[in-house]
Amino acid sequence: MPIRIDIDHARARHPEKANRPDNPIQRKPDWIRVRAPNHPIYHETRALMRAENLVTVCEEASCPNIGECWSQRHATMMIMGDTCTRACSFCNVRTGLPAPLNATEPTRVADAVAKLALRHVVITSVDRDDLPDGGAAHFAATIVAIRAAAPATTIEILTPDFLRKPGALEIVAAARPDVFNHNLETVPRLYPAIRPGARYFQSLRLLDRIKQLDPTIFTKSGLMIGLGEDRSELGQVMDDLRIADVDFLTLGQYLQPTIKHAAVARFATPDDFADYAALARAKGFLMVASTPLTRSSYHADADFAALRAARATRQAA
Repeated sequence: MPIRIDIDHARARHPEKANRPDNPIQRKPDWIRVRAPNHPIYHETRALMRAENLVTVCEEASCPNIGECWSQRHATMMIMGDTCTRACSFCNVRTGLPAPLNATEPTRVADAVAKLALRHVVITSVDRDDLPDGGAAHFAATIVAIRAAAPATTIEILTPDFLRKPGALEIVAAARPDVFNHNLETVPRLYPAIRPGARYFQSLRLLDRIKQLDPTIFTKSGLMIGLGEDRSELGQVMDDLRIADVDFLTLGQYLQPTIKHAAVARFATPDDFADYAALARAKGFLMVASTPLTRSSYHADADFAALRAARATRQAA
């Protein structure tokens, strides 16, 4: 008789959450169902990621859009390993002590970008609180390598908060990415439960400071809906982001990865997301993406083209 072995993936990836009470995963509404990936180009993209020994946030964070994006050769590279030093209650990326940085990674990422012939690439990372600069120099090296291997490709980075890493943001800004993204994720009231290792005003200052260092860099931030926030709190965060001159706001539905993660407080409807988008546009963002399946890098290439056009229109006016 065959032996069945049950693997507790939540415990293996998130040992710090093992003793937390279970939060049953709710059935998803019809408007956030996605098809299983089966397109041939999806498998080609996956094979390239394996061949180059690259990590993607698409897989590590269990993104629901992976089938669609990879079928269009869009993949968000996650540098500096697959293990994060933080333990956010919403995130499915592995938590623990990361391995040392791999000096060949920037070149391998750049080679993959060139092979995929990407018009626009998004580079993100785990939090690396163990590094003196939080990984800022590694981000800069990756940007430089991509510029050399694929000079026509525009570059968007989604960075950690570089908390208590003086000078780190200046290193990243000097490499001049086209878009600097840092997600606030949720409203300040929920930070102790959802982002316990982060500080709301540190994240906000990061976005404000990058504009001071280089006003030509587009800035971007994202919020998850369904963690217990209310509309007035969302409006206040939008105001904070506009004071920091953030250009682009994304809003998407939070989806609970495992029973050990934060529970979904509610599934916002498509009409709710349309309402949030209207609210954000009224506050003056150049771009707003607000749907249940919106994620930071979803449709990032098309959105970047629209973002540039929106800036040109505003400047002309």
